[in-house]
Amino acid sequence: MLYLSELLIQNPDLESFEQLYRLVLESKQREMFFRIDVKPPFPDTPENWEDRLEAAFT
Repeated sequence: MLYLSELLIQNPDLESFEQLYRLVLESKQREMFFRIDVKPPFPDTPENWEDRLEAAFT
């Protein structure tokens, strides 16, 4: 299972929501499940960030 918090911890060089989004897209090939357990800390995080990350993973 892929946790959003683990993804953020393992990739401290991320600087934007778009970089995180691309990373989630890449991660879906290695993991079966995705759990959103924290809000991304980026200033460009959109209001619909949960929907966008879920859609990127599925």
